Amino acid sequence: MNKNRLEAFSDGVLAIIITIMVLELGVPHEPTWHALLEVLPGFLSYLLSFVYVGIYWNNHHHLLQLVDHVSGSVLWANLHLLFWLSLFPFTTRWMDESGFVQVPVLVYGFNLLCAAIAFFVLERSLVRLHGPDAALARALGRDWKGKVSPLIYLAGLALALIHPLLGLCAYTVVALIWLVPDRRVEQYVTRAGAA
Repeated sequence: MNKNRLEAFSDGVLAIIITIMVLELGVPHEPTWHALLEVLPGFLSYLLSFVYVGIYWNNHHHLLQLVDHVSGSVLWANLHLLFWLSLFPFTTRWMDESGFVQVPVLVYGFNLLCAAIAFFVLERSLVRLHGPDAALARALGRDWKGKVSPLIYLAGLALALIHPLLGLCAYTVVALIWLVPDRRVEQYVTRAGAA
């Protein structure tokens, strides 16, 4: 199967997710700095979720640049990822509207963990389809970020039981780890383009 439809569909879903999140941002009720400060926590939770969607979009793009085709199992793995990402607007808003209390912060962290697992499943599906010697498998290598992220999410879930903001700090650490560009995949894409 051609990968273009999967890419186009995924890009569309991710664009809709970001649109929903920004539309759910609370607007200050008064035209004052104080009113703007009151909605700052909601903006920061939106910013964190926006960064996460951006990270997934970027990594999804790089992942698909290294493959020629997809299969039915890859399509389902991709839908599995999109399902968890599509919950970001809900869990972000619930966390914000509840005042960042324990249960919504735990659910947000669980959402992040499930999205990370789903991305790993998508990676493995593509590697299985193209083989262990294909460019994708070589580019992914040991994937230390992919292995450490779920552990930090689990630590964040445990920390959220102590205090919700500690959990949010752990979730932010994972985002910061992924903001640092991973040159492995880009190098393979560049080499493939040059060849």
